[in-house]
Amino acid sequence: MFTYFSTNSQQITSKNENSKDIKYIIPKDIYFAGERIPIEYFDVYESLDRELIVNANFHSQTILGLKRAQRYFPTIVRYLKKYNIPEDFKYLAVVESNLSPALSEKGAAGIWQIMEGTARKYGLVINEEIDERYHFEKSTDAACRYLRDLYKIFKKWTLVAAAYNVGENVISENIAKQQVNDYFNMSLNIETARFVYRLVAVKLIYENPENFGFYISKNEKYFPIPFKTVVVDTTIKDLAKFAIKNNSNLKLLRMFNPWLRKNTLSATKEKPYEIKLIDTTYRYLDNLMKLFYYSDTVSVNDTLKFD
Repeated sequence: MFTYFSTNSQQITSKNENSKDIKYIIPKDIYFAGERIPIEYFDVYESLDRELIVNANFHSQTILGLKRAQRYFPTIVRYLKKYNIPEDFKYLAVVESNLSPALSEKGAAGIWQIMEGTARKYGLVINEEIDERYHFEKSTDAACRYLRDLYKIFKKWTLVAAAYNVGENVISENIAKQQVNDYFNMSLNIETARFVYRLVAVKLIYENPENFGFYISKNEKYFPIPFKTVVVDTTIKDLAKFAIKNNSNLKLLRMFNPWLRKNTLSATKEKPYEIKLIDTTYRYLDNLMKLFYYSDTVSVNDTLKFD
């Protein structure tokens, strides 16, 4: 692949022998969470260019993320608004896990890749039976509260993003050591030095995927799945039997409740848990399409629950 840069138009042409040329323009004015990215600096330009090239050509990962976004972004955005976090931080979950309940080599877990210490600090339960870092709603709420607290410290969203990646203590120490309070002028470890640029690159690709050669139709994207919640206030000794009793199976139960780590769940009236059960009618793709594309009242932005 060859890339060409024109200082007048700031146009990148990515040429692959087996595909059409992909032409896109790196805008002169790029913002992340309301903060302008100083693209006029060669080092900033080249750092962003690198992440655009990497993500635009990492087709499997980028296509999967674009497909998953329709399922997860609406809920993420609701939590971000709840805590007055800029909507651009929905891309943090893409960069961290590609919107999947992953586990890193360092022990960070879930869509938001939360470390165990941070998880406990923000009230997520972790024990032998459950790990709420894998609970989509609870971990999203915790991540938003963490981002809000980081902003109280750093007052800049780019520094908040960097601190989320490497920890607030490291960023605070580097601010004091380097005597700069600007992400784009800081010398950081390789991962953190790339982190904000990855966020910006993902934002540019997700906002205009066709510009980067990604053409994904509506029905190719993953739909939100209608579900109901069951409050459990007594111990479940066998989740497989519980699932079958509720017209489901263990596979689907774990898929929609990945925070359940064992085949049992200890619950009491003082400490109940909510378990998601999907409407098996909507396990069929045709029914999902009818729900979202042929209904005047339902959209993919709705939280879909049934009784």
